[in-house]
Amino acid sequence: MKRKSIIPGFGLSFGITIAILSLVVLIPLCSLVVFTASLSPEEFIYTVTRPRVLSGYFVSISTALIASLVNVVMGLILAWVLVRYDFPGKRFLDGIIELPFALPTAVAGISLTHMTTTNGWVGSVFYDLFGIKIAYTRLGITIALIFIGIPFVVRSVQPVLEKIDIQYEEAAMILGADRVMTFSKVILPEIMPALISGFTLAFARCIGEYGSVVFIAGNTPYETEIAPLLIMSELQEFDYPAATSIALVMLAIAFVILSVNAVIQSRVAKRVSGLA
Repeated sequence: MKRKSIIPGFGLSFGITIAILSLVVLIPLCSLVVFTASLSPEEFIYTVTRPRVLSGYFVSISTALIASLVNVVMGLILAWVLVRYDFPGKRFLDGIIELPFALPTAVAGISLTHMTTTNGWVGSVFYDLFGIKIAYTRLGITIALIFIGIPFVVRSVQPVLEKIDIQYEEAAMILGADRVMTFSKVILPEIMPALISGFTLAFARCIGEYGSVVFIAGNTPYETEIAPLLIMSELQEFDYPAATSIALVMLAIAFVILSVNAVIQSRVAKRVSGLA
């Protein structure tokens, strides 16, 4: 006897879901393969391994990695403060965490560049006191990516912290654990999957970020030129096969990152459930 589905109309809804997914995601991504197919394998390898392109990959990945690691620490602290403490302006702070989601990236880039130049509010202080230039350097790119990526970590960790019963921490302290041990043995295993998820989402977003970075980067070849800018440069020269080839490599990098995230999250979740 065939069992009826709990959710009525599954066949129709599933078909609509696949159709929308194909139109919005699969077909645009397949266009990258179509344009890239006009190149021979030798031309494709040459296009994506040119020294300038390799430098763009390195700048994008290295700054995104540093920014995401910083966001893990800062995002955890922000999520902890928002969950565990009550203070005036808490709701306002909780709301502006999502500002990078709503703010146009070009506006963020212009604002950050204005503040971090040698004549800006922040940039002048660092330059006059320490001789450090922020704008038009890799440091400036990293700061812009921190601004863009931190909401992913906060919003990933915050719901998990809210669900952790404080009685577990109290029990650990009663049994003799100090604060460091309580955090490392009780809290950290619970939030680790969320931290990994937030880090990976921020990392993947930062690698492909363009609007907020292009203004503050300075776009100096082999120094501060990011991979998305190289794609735009190729498009402006109407070299669509080269642009799509670089984009295809960036897509592959993002796919690998998300796949590794899924594997790590699965293993961490199984380990945590086994310890529970």
